[in-house]
Amino acid sequence: MDRQDSVKPEDTEDNKDYDDDYYEDEEESEEISERPESAPERRSTRMEESEFSYFEDQAEEELDEGPVKKISENFFYNYNEVASVPFVTKDSGIPLNLLTLIHSFGYDSSRRANLHLLDNSVLIFIAGNQLIFLDLRTQEQSYLRSSSGRGIGAISVHPDKTYFVVAEKGSYPDVLIYDYPGMRLYRILRGGTEEAYAYASFNFSGSLLATVGCYPDFTITVWDWKEEQPMLRTKAFSQDIFKVTFNPENEEQLTTAGSGHIKFWLMALTFTGLKLQGFLGRFGRTAVTDIEGYVELPDGKVLSGSEWGNLLLWEGGLIKVELCRHARKNCHIGPINQIMLDEGEVITVGEDGCIRIWDFETIDTADAIDESEMIEMEPINELIVGRNVKLYSMVKFFKPGSSVWFAQDANGAIWKLDLSFSNITQDPELLFSFHSGPIAAMIVSPYTYLMATTSRDCSIRIFDFAAKRFLTQMDFRVGGTALLWAPRVVSYQGGLIVAGFEDGVIRLLELFDPMGLVFLAGRKKMKGAQLQVRQALKPHTEAVTALAYEHSGKVLATGSKDKTVFFFAVDKIYEPIGFINVPGPVTQLVWTPKSLDESFLLIICENGYVLEVPVPEFKQTESLPTFEIKDLPTKCFHFQSIKSRILRDKEIENRRKKKEEKEKEKEERKRLRIKILKAMEESGKGEEEILEEEEKEQEEEEEEEEEPLPPIIIPVKPSPILCGFYSAPGKFWISLGGYDSGFLYHCEFPAPSTATMEEQKDEPFAFQLIEDADSNPIRVISFSLTKMLMFCGMQKGQVRIYILRNKSLDLTDMQSYWSYSIHDNDYGQIQALHPSYDDRFVVTAGADGNIFVFNVLAEEEIKEGLKAILPPPRTGVEIEKQLEDIEDASTFSIEGARRKREHDQIMKEVEKIKAQKREKLKELRNEFQNLLVKNSELPEHMQLHRAEFDVDTKVREDAERATVKKIKQVERELAWEKEKNRIALLKLQRRFRDSLEFDTVIVHAIQTEHKISTYRLLKLSGKYTRVKRPSQTERRSSKFDWKDKESSTKKENQRETVQSTTGPEDFFREKEKKGRPKSLSELMVENQIDKMRKIMAKAERAQNKILQRRKEWEELYKGKPEDDYEDPQDVLAIKEAQNNMGDFNLKTAPDYKIPEHMRINADKKEEEIGLLEALVHEKKFSMNKCIISLRDQKIAVIEEIQCLVQELKTIHSILPEEKQLPIPEVPQLYPEEVPEKKYQYDEEILLEFKIEQEKKAEGESHKEGEEFTGFASGLVKTSPKEVEIIKQDSEEFPKTDPTEVELEIIKREEIRNVYMQQYLIDRIRELIITFDAEFRLLRHQKLKLDIEMKLADLHHVTLFQEMLLLKNFEKQENILQERVNLLDREQQDMKWKINENLAEMEERKNEINRLQDQEKAIYASFHTSLGENNKFANFLMKVLKKNIKRVKKKEVEGEEEEDASSKEDSDEESSFESDEEESESEDETFDESLGLANCDPALYEMTLQLREKRLDIEEALTEEKKVLDNLKKESDAMGKKVKVVAANLQTAEEALEAYQREKQQRLNELLVVIPLKLHQIECVELGEIPHDLSNALVFSNSSLQRLQERIVQLQEENAEQQDLNKKCRERRKELVLEKKEMAKKIAKMKEMVTKLMIDKFGKVIDLEALQTLSINKKLEELRIKKMKKEMSNAKEIRVWEDKISQVRWDLMMKTKEHTKKLQQMNELFLEKQQLEGRLNTLQTQQGNAFQGPRKADIVAREKITELIQVQAEKILALKEEIAILRRKGGLILPPINTAR
Repeated sequence: MDRQDSVKPEDTEDNKDYDDDYYEDEEESEEISERPESAPERRSTRMEESEFSYFEDQAEEELDEGPVKKISENFFYNYNEVASVPFVTKDSGIPLNLLTLIHSFGYDSSRRANLHLLDNSVLIFIAGNQLIFLDLRTQEQSYLRSSSGRGIGAISVHPDKTYFVVAEKGSYPDVLIYDYPGMRLYRILRGGTEEAYAYASFNFSGSLLATVGCYPDFTITVWDWKEEQPMLRTKAFSQDIFKVTFNPENEEQLTTAGSGHIKFWLMALTFTGLKLQGFLGRFGRTAVTDIEGYVELPDGKVLSGSEWGNLLLWEGGLIKVELCRHARKNCHIGPINQIMLDEGEVITVGEDGCIRIWDFETIDTADAIDESEMIEMEPINELIVGRNVKLYSMVKFFKPGSSVWFAQDANGAIWKLDLSFSNITQDPELLFSFHSGPIAAMIVSPYTYLMATTSRDCSIRIFDFAAKRFLTQMDFRVGGTALLWAPRVVSYQGGLIVAGFEDGVIRLLELFDPMGLVFLAGRKKMKGAQLQVRQALKPHTEAVTALAYEHSGKVLATGSKDKTVFFFAVDKIYEPIGFINVPGPVTQLVWTPKSLDESFLLIICENGYVLEVPVPEFKQTESLPTFEIKDLPTKCFHFQSIKSRILRDKEIENRRKKKEEKEKEKEERKRLRIKILKAMEESGKGEEEILEEEEKEQEEEEEEEEEPLPPIIIPVKPSPILCGFYSAPGKFWISLGGYDSGFLYHCEFPAPSTATMEEQKDEPFAFQLIEDADSNPIRVISFSLTKMLMFCGMQKGQVRIYILRNKSLDLTDMQSYWSYSIHDNDYGQIQALHPSYDDRFVVTAGADGNIFVFNVLAEEEIKEGLKAILPPPRTGVEIEKQLEDIEDASTFSIEGARRKREHDQIMKEVEKIKAQKREKLKELRNEFQNLLVKNSELPEHMQLHRAEFDVDTKVREDAERATVKKIKQVERELAWEKEKNRIALLKLQRRFRDSLEFDTVIVHAIQTEHKISTYRLLKLSGKYTRVKRPSQTERRSSKFDWKDKESSTKKENQRETVQSTTGPEDFFREKEKKGRPKSLSELMVENQIDKMRKIMAKAERAQNKILQRRKEWEELYKGKPEDDYEDPQDVLAIKEAQNNMGDFNLKTAPDYKIPEHMRINADKKEEEIGLLEALVHEKKFSMNKCIISLRDQKIAVIEEIQCLVQELKTIHSILPEEKQLPIPEVPQLYPEEVPEKKYQYDEEILLEFKIEQEKKAEGESHKEGEEFTGFASGLVKTSPKEVEIIKQDSEEFPKTDPTEVELEIIKREEIRNVYMQQYLIDRIRELIITFDAEFRLLRHQKLKLDIEMKLADLHHVTLFQEMLLLKNFEKQENILQERVNLLDREQQDMKWKINENLAEMEERKNEINRLQDQEKAIYASFHTSLGENNKFANFLMKVLKKNIKRVKKKEVEGEEEEDASSKEDSDEESSFESDEEESESEDETFDESLGLANCDPALYEMTLQLREKRLDIEEALTEEKKVLDNLKKESDAMGKKVKVVAANLQTAEEALEAYQREKQQRLNELLVVIPLKLHQIECVELGEIPHDLSNALVFSNSSLQRLQERIVQLQEENAEQQDLNKKCRERRKELVLEKKEMAKKIAKMKEMVTKLMIDKFGKVIDLEALQTLSINKKLEELRIKKMKKEMSNAKEIRVWEDKISQVRWDLMMKTKEHTKKLQQMNELFLEKQQLEGRLNTLQTQQGNAFQGPRKADIVAREKITELIQVQAEKILALKEEIAILRRKGGLILPPINTAR
């Protein structure tokens, strides 16, 4: 991005009202006047504000608007403070107006909606960063500069043409609104999107503006643009949006469309405010498509285009129908870019260059009739603008009644179109023509103000940029890619231009002034300039990218994408020198300057290689096999990226500078610290404080960790070299894109080395930083004549001019520059930039299709009338023959042609060798044939067998295999051609034969010349036999109808539910348990269930019986006729009599009323046509089948006759000639009788056809027709083989005289043969006569059918005329019928509401009666409670009747806060007290306290309660009466409205009837052809047929006779009806008497039943309830469940008791075992005590007897010790076991003696 905002522009005009008019409030105006900001500062402030507002509100649809002060309508901005200006380096002294735009030769025709009309003569469109105003009358241009300097996104014009909108590009761009024609900046809208605007449009009234943004936010914003306030904002979609518009009929609806979507928006007022609600269109079955054009219809539907060219009608967010042309053709070929609604017609603009007009009503009322949702229709008119036209948009010339439009052609043109479609309609007029798409190359003449441009649109154009005019152009088959204007050393006249093209061709074009030609007789004189091809060469196979002349003008070098550089010797005819291969696609070719002695060519390749080669020597190359120059010395420079190292060094330098600054700061701080320490010592602070200060200082001095340096990066894919130029011998500058952009690199060719070009890695030795060029590299560089100005064209469309004050190409003083955004910043990279030959002008060409011409310095310096001088023509150019141009892109290049020549020469030599070999083979064949002849002349036993001549059988086998292989190869080669022809044949069959159901078959009679043909029958098209569409003329069902339907369906559903109820048996069904007998309790449960089931089944049967009886009664009552019942047959008979009896008017009568059922419309007529076509098709089909069967019969007859003739020939071979009868001719089968044979072919027929075609091609004569080979024709002659066989048979035996027996046999055989001969001839005649008889019958039927078909055709014509007439009436009739339908529905709705109202009134009346009854009941209960002669009756009655005011009860939902509830309670109490006071004041005559002394309190309380009830009832009565009154008023009002609607309905019906009458009169005017015979005409005057039969009536005799007979029938029917009426009256009397008798009988039976009930039950009961009386099902179910639960519980208790008894038994056994062990332990313990006692006694008694222990004692002691140990262990074990048993069972219980 340029830094153009850093310089403040100087104000050129003083806007006095700028500060005073912005706000109407004085204080605000003063505040603004105190802010004299510069334009860049104000823009940055606006951008910051827009950023803040956008990020603040981007998730919201509605912007919260605070109190905004209105902007004065007279306020205008200063344009000079807003418009962007060039950037100039500070203090450089470069003037701002260094370049001034003077003209534009381009047009960005591929931009959407880039053409608008401001008034009747001014067109505006966007060109890069400019808005161009083009005056159609003077052809002059004026310009409006972009404010952001980043380009313009969209423009729009106010509906009143008084304002226009410029929506910018950039970072949070603005929307600028200018007034017109004042061109003053009126409003600025800020913060609507992030990057760029895609579209802007006003609403119909012009009060609102809608804008939509581009990537990344896609924001849609609705502006109140006069107040500069956004009303609504939201994200529209996640993909590109092409268009946004308001609905002209409803400005609260918007539509957006774009990539793969369409979205419908509605401004909805929600509880949070106004919102934009979007509904995305759903494509459903239709393929998703980009939508370029659409239009909103008045009723809310939207009509859009599609990528494939059909129209899509949207309704409710869905595709209602897809519109196409007949036979499913697309409406346009390709996308529909614009759709408009103009004067009741729909206009579609297609990319195919067609404009089509469609009927709006047909589109608006279109509805799908099948699942395909396709409707076929044809345009009313169409205009094909041209062949190579691609229309994008159109704007209308807004003069009233004008039909002129201006159209934007994406192929680089502006058209003026007349869409009046009348006799005086003008042809499309091409107003302006430009290049379409990017400008590929541009060059300026070195001698004059001429400029040549080329583009991919296959044209080269010449301009005089000083005179601002287009001179001439020349068109080619491919696009141009490079241009070069020959220097004066090559072309002294200066008119030679070299052009390179995409197909590798270069053309030498000669430009001259045709006025200097010597005009010959018959040659047209031309003005302007003329281009002529002088020579065409094709040195390359891909696009030519660079052209360069050597400074001496002797050599031309061309470079291409095919990685070659070709050299040509410059002469009158350019001769090729040769070419060299280079390592990459060539970007630029630069020769060394003239100042150097030697010429070198600098070859700049795209992939990072730069080569230098000297001028090649011209040699004779005719004898060489190739033009490649292999020994040319070449220097190579392979660029290696150093940008990352530059950035790294720059970072190191920055860090070094920062470090030095920090060191200086440290030194300063150190000196300060020393001073502070001295001061602290002097102040007497302690050492600790000083140490703390030092530690703090050390912490501050700690350095931060440095971030890692930027890495060294070498891009994997080399950055492309964009341009370059020589700076000195062997040195050059280059500019690169991609990663290495942002610098100019100074390079030098390295010293020669052995490394290959790919292995070389060379780095620049110097570089120059380009500011703000990291993503905006320099694409083109050129210099002024003095080398003081360096012009640079940037990637983003800027022009940058560097001032080289020392005029050195070393670029040492490349600091000051001037920069200006010219072309589009997104896709407008500058392709070419050249100063004029005198440095007065600068011309730029961009990829956005724009060509701008600038004046260097002030515009005033341009002289008036300055123009280019055209070069004069060469001498003799007018008599030169025009050279052949290279038009075929597949033509060989120069090198390819040379290689082709060499290849052809080699092949020629090979062919010579082949011919010699063939001659040798021919000699060998002849020799072999001679050997075969000699072999055949030898005796048979000496001859060699043929197989013995084969020296090697493998040779023959190999030859056969090779032949088969070649055949297969040929089949493979011809497979594509075969498949192509097969598909072509299938297409022809589908086009011409598949639709044909029967072809014409002509069957001939055998004996006569009569013939009969089938009908050529096509399959039914189905055009008029489609599904019938719902017509407007059919009335919709009323609410009464669907109410009745609802009630009937409800009743049926109720009956179904009653019938579908099932019995309760399923609930009680249980599976019986098997394997064990049932217990008593289970049997009891089952018995209870069975009993319950029987009771319920009995009750159910009774209930079903009652229901059945009720159903029968309902059906009986339903069949009971009502009092006003009429027999349907009688109603139909009466209606038929009303319709068909009486005095009726003819259809031609003026007061004829068309019955409802006889009204017709176009749909019914189409249906009638379809029925007629189907009937005709059926009859023709059946007749064709009969004729085909007759043809098959003839074929069978011919085959049988051929067999019979063969037998006759056999007989004739035996019979003598005198007895032979002539053989009948076999009938002939003609080719037209079997036309299908023409489509049957085999290989022989195809070969014959091929031979015939070859003969026709050779011009040989051939026969006119071919004999038909399907069947034999004519007489069958005996073949020569048969004659030979007969002769052999006759010559086999010698002739002898026959005997008598043989003579008798021969005679008998002869008689039999004569008989057989006669029989066969008679049989043949019989077959022929039978066939002819059937033929005559069928021919007679065919003639009758022909008559019927002619009548049907006449009827079809009549029906078609009626259908066309009805279609003309259909539109208005539908409108009238729709109005009748609406009024009818309205009347039915109102009647339904009245009926509902009446029903509700009836309910209210019933409720009032009920309340009155309740009131009476209250008084009755009061009197009853008082009893008789109550002395307080009057007092209590007054209490009861007393009226008091009460507070109405209110229901309060939810919990309320205590304060609020207390407040409300106090309010209620106060209101209650006031009510009581009022009631007391109203009723002062009665005082309740007077009679309370002696009154019974219970009676008084009861009276008060009754009074409360009475008051409640009275309040309810009052409410009901109010509601009833309201209902009565509403009913009366609706009754009046019904009358009005009925009157309107009658008026509408009368209008419809009048229109129907008019339609009938127009139908009566149609002429109907009815063929009549003379005997059918009975309208005779004086015995002659009158000349005028217009008053005659066509009537059939049968109808007339039927009417006469009908008179007698009606008289008889009248008598019968009278008798029937008499009988019916008598029958009615009898039925009335029977009814009275039955009523008496029913009353008597009811009395008897009531008496019986009272006798039996003591009261009247409901017998049905008694019959259906059953048990309580729920209770019985619970009882059964209880019984089952008790059974299960009992079982579980028994189980647990068993478990308990088992556990007790186990416990008892353990206890016994434990007791036993205790007893053992006790015994052992006693035994131990005894033993110890005995031992002690023994010791005391015998201790003295023995001196030492005895051995026996020791042993005994040991045993006892062991025994004690064992017993101790047992004791421990028993103790543990006892402890365990205690822990398990708790207390040890005594054993329980239970019976086991």
